Amino acid sequence: MSEVKAAKTIPAREEMPVQSPVLRICNFDEVALGYSEEQALIEASRCLKCKKPKCVESCPVEVDIPAFIGLLEKKEYQQAINKIKEKNNLPAICGRVCPQESQCEKTCILGKKMEPVAVGRLERFLADWDLRYGKKSIPIIKQSGKRIAIVGSGPAGLTAAADLALMGHQVTVFEALHTAGGVLVYGIPEFRLPKAIVQKEIESIQKLGVEIKNNMVVGKVNTVDELLAQGYDAVFIGTGAGLPYFMDIPGENLNGVYSANEFLTRTNLMKAYLFDEFLTPIRIGKRVAVIGGGNVAMDSARTALRLGAEESYIVYRRSMNELPARKEEAEHAQEEGVRFKLLSSPIEIKGDDNGWVKSIVCQKYQLGEPDASGRRSPVPIPGETEEIEVDTVIMSIGQGPNPLVPHTTPDLQTNKHGNIVADEKTGQTNKKGVFAGGDIVTGAATVILAMGAGKNAAKAINEYLI
Repeated sequence: MSEVKAAKTIPAREEMPVQSPVLRICNFDEVALGYSEEQALIEASRCLKCKKPKCVESCPVEVDIPAFIGLLEKKEYQQAINKIKEKNNLPAICGRVCPQESQCEKTCILGKKMEPVAVGRLERFLADWDLRYGKKSIPIIKQSGKRIAIVGSGPAGLTAAADLALMGHQVTVFEALHTAGGVLVYGIPEFRLPKAIVQKEIESIQKLGVEIKNNMVVGKVNTVDELLAQGYDAVFIGTGAGLPYFMDIPGENLNGVYSANEFLTRTNLMKAYLFDEFLTPIRIGKRVAVIGGGNVAMDSARTALRLGAEESYIVYRRSMNELPARKEEAEHAQEEGVRFKLLSSPIEIKGDDNGWVKSIVCQKYQLGEPDASGRRSPVPIPGETEEIEVDTVIMSIGQGPNPLVPHTTPDLQTNKHGNIVADEKTGQTNKKGVFAGGDIVTGAATVILAMGAGKNAAKAINEYLI
């Protein structure tokens, strides 16, 4: 029986249980509740066990997907999570935030006839099982005597750190903020990625011997050159894309205008979501407008509602068909009451006599021909504008590379956007012993792509050192 014919006897994809919108809009608890064991086993049974699995080729860290699903189906959960961990150091995180629909699931053969196997949801099931019941054995690692400095504790840095530790190297991670995790802790809301999950994943990496130093701003406390002078044999830079972009329109300096980066950092690291224990360090008001249509915009709009906004808008200059956010995130936002102002973009932010935001004036658009990305370009409709009363404006139109490390390493090559220039396969920069990967190289991308860059760089660093 061929793979496509076999799909005829396969059950429909198991739906992920979620909190009801009425309940979840009042809390920061995780929205997606995860598969039960029964659901996971049914979903695992849908895998075709392809001889030439396209899903593995589409995974940035090359997890052996059919193998771990086959083990799960046999209820060999420990072996299944171990199979994932051969390639993926952060499975509980990836199972929640990785855009599988545009990677492994997109190339799933089953998807030609019906919905693809829910790879991410199965990964999450196993990772959560492992956190509760798994055997936590620490491998015996022969030490190389080499020291590596990792700058940044986001997904690229943590992945590189774990792989290098397993290779026997002494690894120290330097993190600028007071909590490790990078974008995983400051940028993704609690209701999508609980901080306790991130902390447990980080602890598992620390058990490999990785040292993490928080409140260490490389570029201020020390520089890349100083780390090399201190005896580190190599440096990996994974500082991400934390420099927010603005629109350069009138009124952006008014009180009540945030970058999405600042807004989510205040919420996540300053714990605005713990209503009973902390005063919310954000002035929300009744109406919030989030400018942009990506995942970060959805996170911001949904967070605003949970912090007490009565109305939360997504203002996006294209239509829903061009929306760059994950379909699931946009659907959750709509279920929770986020209102979409499409084919619209602000041209001015107006303020009151005290310097606070009172409204935004938006230009209306229609869609023209596709641009270089394949999405239809927004074309302004002359004379058509709309004024929307709002108290808070959150800019979520993208982010650039953190500039501090490149600026304090003058001989490190960067491109016109400020990204570090590094080899795509190895992360090697023009500077001897210095490697880089993740958003600081590629620009803002996904967690799993940053992890892939970290893995590639770790392999290259190991080859450089031995």
